[in-house]
This record gives sequence, structure tokens and C-alpha cells, in this order.
Amino acid sequence: MIAETPKPPYYAVIFTSVRTPEDESRYAKMANKMEKLARQQNGFLGIESVRNDLGITVSYWKDLGSIRNWKTQADHLFAQKMGREKWYKCYKTRIALVERDYNFES
Repeated sequence: MIAETPKPPYYAVIFTSVRTPEDESRYAKMANKMEKLARQQNGFLGIESVRNDLGITVSYWKDLGSIRNWKTQADHLFAQKMGREKWYKCYKTRIALVERDYNFES
């Protein structure tokens, strides 16, 4: 589902990853928990996520302070640690300012 975001400017955190073959059920449980938790954070605007061999999750935020607070949230810090130790072969995080957006619907 495409996230409903406000009129720009706002920020996008783009998390691209390659998984290890580690326990899928524990990963899925943690991913669901993190999405629910992110939705409760001040400044959270929406999320979009897909996964095949490569996973891409884009979360949208009001400002850099909101992103910084999410990055240092205790449960999220634990999930990041588990990701580095068990679930990801590699990942990259990018933070971008969205200056313009537009859409199409049929």
C-alpha cells in the first residue's frame, strides 16, 4: 500500500537490505513490532515496504529530529542490534528530503 504523506517538504528514510537465512518467524515478528512502534512515534508520517531477495522499506518523517528520536528508541536499538548480528547480510540506510511528490490513480 502506498503511504499517504502530507504536502512536502518531509523526510524519507530508505532502508535497503539483504537478509541472512536466519529464523524467518522471529524476524517477521520483530519487523511487525517495529512497524507498529514506528507508527506511534511523534513525526511519523507513513511507511512502504517490499521484500524479495532485496528488501526496501521507506519510512516518512516530519523532520530530522523525529528520525533521530526513532533511531535511538530503546526497542528499535535492540532490533538494530539483532539485525546486525543475525538477520542482515548487509544493509544501507539513506535519509532524503522530499521536496516534491505527485501521484497517479486510475
